[in-house]
Amino acid sequence: MLSIMVTCANGAGTSLMMKMTAEKVVKSLGLKVSKLHHCSLSEGRSAASQFDIVFCPLIFISMFKDAEAKGVKVIGLKNVLSQAEMEEKLKEAGIA
Repeated sequence: MLSIMVTCANGAGTSLMMKMTAEKVVKSLGLKVSKLHHCSLSEGRSAASQFDIVFCPLIFISMFKDAEAKGVKVIGLKNVLSQAEMEEKLKEAGIA
């Protein structure tokens, strides 16, 4: 079972839409997910190590170096609402 966090600058609108996109992606790929959380970057930075996968806008990927060092797959997205890009990135990361 995977735990996934999606994060954006403020943790309100965009991350909620990212979460809904991620829900579609995990369903279409048949992934088992125990937790899918959306939040702001500030919360995400401190909580990232508690998740298996973190999705964030590509520009913020460097903020999650500590989590990556602990084995978290941090995936930066160019288009945070693109279902196709999320699926592609999960496959590239060897998750799907």
